[in-house]
Amino acid sequence: MNKETLRKLHFETLQLHVGQEHPDIATDARAVPIYQTTSYVFRNSQHAADRFGLRDSGNIYGRLTNSTQGVFEERVAALEGGVAGLAVASGAAAITYALQNVAQAGDHIIAANNIYGGTYNLVVHTLATQGVSCSIVDPSDFYAVDAAFRDNTKAVIIETFGNPNASVTDIRRIAEIAHRHNTIAIVDNTFGTPYLIRPIEYGADVVVHSATKFIGGHGSSLGGVIVDAGRFDWKANAGKYPTLAQPDPSYHGAVFADVAGASAFVTRIRAVILRDTGAAISPFNAWILLQGLETLSLRVERHAYNTYRIVDFLAKHPKVERVNHPQLPSHPDHALYTKLFPNGGGSIFTFDIKGGEKEAWKFIDSLEIFSLLANVADVKSLVIHPATTTHSQLSPEELEEQHIYPSTIRLSIGTEHVDDLIADIGSALDNI
Repeated sequence: MNKETLRKLHFETLQLHVGQEHPDIATDARAVPIYQTTSYVFRNSQHAADRFGLRDSGNIYGRLTNSTQGVFEERVAALEGGVAGLAVASGAAAITYALQNVAQAGDHIIAANNIYGGTYNLVVHTLATQGVSCSIVDPSDFYAVDAAFRDNTKAVIIETFGNPNASVTDIRRIAEIAHRHNTIAIVDNTFGTPYLIRPIEYGADVVVHSATKFIGGHGSSLGGVIVDAGRFDWKANAGKYPTLAQPDPSYHGAVFADVAGASAFVTRIRAVILRDTGAAISPFNAWILLQGLETLSLRVERHAYNTYRIVDFLAKHPKVERVNHPQLPSHPDHALYTKLFPNGGGSIFTFDIKGGEKEAWKFIDSLEIFSLLANVADVKSLVIHPATTTHSQLSPEELEEQHIYPSTIRLSIGTEHVDDLIADIGSALDNI
């Protein structure tokens, strides 16, 4: 499918066809085959040498590429409006690789204070052991964001929806600030999904996903995706980004910005970081995530509708202290939410129950439809107590910074009938 055709097609069509516009050439299968293989035969010695020397694109070894994986990568990249994608074993791997691709020992990154707790731990603690420092900022405070940049700042990372409180980030403003400092903006769009928002259209240079969440949609397979916008000028900033714009000694001096052009960012991750660290996605998981991707728009519409109804119910309930969702006019991000998400969204959010941990646990343990587990964005509705689970590694000060309290409950609204979900929530609140 050529680029002109892609531009004319709607999201619902692209999510079904990109990457396999025609039946499989080997079998005539309409569904994408699962190429469950680790390795590939070269036609001759020259062909093998050209593959390894990056002079010929194609499969070398399963840790780097796979044809099933390739369809998935191409499809997500098309939906996000990027030039290329790379699928890896998990969302955590996608975020880690995106940062490690540009940040080395002695470098600095900036992260929003509303990022997922696991990402917070990565940038504040784990990467620190590798010599990469980090500044945590409030993404709504543009002066603080601007002031946090240093000469060695290699990336700013934000999320479309903050985790777990569904705060909304002004992607365009953050990207503008980053580009003024000749720095890339990385956006985690896991909670937004490309159906609701495409960060590249707002200036993002790299988009990452935990495909485990909405893309898969069924809590059955781990996976992550990195999408390259293809617009950042690495060569113009060669001193700042040597991994991409200067000769790579592990590839006989190849310069990825020259070899791969617009897709240099994901190409280097594939050729170097995946080669050396190996968090490859399995062909089967890539196939499962493709099945989820085909129904993404349908599911997200239902998620959004159910969320709208449940937020309204909780906001009016006498045992609820506060609902943290930008659809409410009282929320500080309401205007931005209305602008960026005209079709709704934010089906992962929190509310604070009147009381504390005791009341929160009683509510959770009284639910019958909602499952208590550490995942989100499933077709099934989920619940968890962040302070004692997903964010329990944070200090009391860090929890306070992320507005997570003993009374805070996180909901992930599924696609069940909304009246059943409201009845379940109401009954659990009555038990407190």
